[in-house]
Amino acid sequence: MLRHPLDEHSELKLLEPRHAPELFELIRRNRDHLREWLPFPDPTRSVEDSQRFIEGRLKALSQGKGLTLGIWHQGRLAGVLSLRLHPLSRRGEIGYWLGEEFQGKGLVTRACRALLDYAFEELKLHRVEIHCASRNARSRAVPERLGFQREAVLREACWTAHGLDDRVIYGLLAREWAARRSLCGKG
Repeated sequence: MLRHPLDEHSELKLLEPRHAPELFELIRRNRDHLREWLPFPDPTRSVEDSQRFIEGRLKALSQGKGLTLGIWHQGRLAGVLSLRLHPLSRRGEIGYWLGEEFQGKGLVTRACRALLDYAFEELKLHRVEIHCASRNARSRAVPERLGFQREAVLREACWTAHGLDDRVIYGLLAREWAARRSLCGKG
């Protein structure tokens, strides 16, 4: 999955080194917003750090360890979607974040739906997980909307701007996704 349309205004595209300035700028503009839930928006980060991140994710792709895509909306980078792969267990873990100005448009749900189709149909994964901070209601709504099962809560397993938070683990099996797709024709 190097490029995939989500709708007439949005698409997923593989992040490439040439996208580093736009990625850096998106993070810079949203540093406070992202810092609420994620540890990476460090004020010392640079365009070069964004480029190294992208190059590292491309290396992971070449090694079969994962896939990192940009979520684009109206021609602008809106966020990042990743699939970390665990090939021996045929399992993947989805992660995502959006710039604040792009929230509330259904972008992450549509992006995850496309990535789930790819993960189960093309990569033949057996299981996909999404891990969320328990207090991050927006993030938790995505797997719940897509039919994931809440499987576990790891107590005080992640550090957020709010302090220690529980990590909620959601899981979805290939057969559950296939049944969901066949029942409603979509995820």
